[in-house]
Amino acid sequence: MGKNVILTGMMGCGKTTVGRLLGRLLALEPADTDALIEQRTGRSIPDIFARDGEPAFRALELALCRELSGREGLVIACGGGLPLQDEAIAELKKNGVVFWLDRDPGETYDGLDVSGRPLAQKGREDFILRYQRRAPVYRRWADHIIPCGGGPEDAAARVAAIYTEVCSA
Repeated sequence: MGKNVILTGMMGCGKTTVGRLLGRLLALEPADTDALIEQRTGRSIPDIFARDGEPAFRALELALCRELSGREGLVIACGGGLPLQDEAIAELKKNGVVFWLDRDPGETYDGLDVSGRPLAQKGREDFILRYQRRAPVYRRWADHIIPCGGGPEDAAARVAAIYTEVCSA
């Protein structure tokens, strides 16, 4: 079936939406790491952060990445902080092509509902600084960088074209 598609980028950049669109375009199964963690634990991400802390959440993320890396035929939308864990993103990259959906952080924040996002609670300036700190990590792990300004359909079409070319080579 081939390599998985791995989508990385800041929270709110469109990974989940692009992942669903790619699932249809490429006949792959969408998998969202945050949604899977919530489904499996029966708890929200904000609740896990509040009661157990970020390290506990990252441990759940790593275990999930180990599991997903053994599967094929997936479009995996990663939580925004997942690539900061070298071990987690390296697991996914073993059997995946990594795409960084790079969207202007100010535009992303302005369109974001921050209520369910623990790491977006400190305002726009903090969000942009977080992007600036994370960008080198996203860049380092990305096989391909997709500038996102034209909407999720455009990003999905560009990812699908590159993925099809790479996997048929």
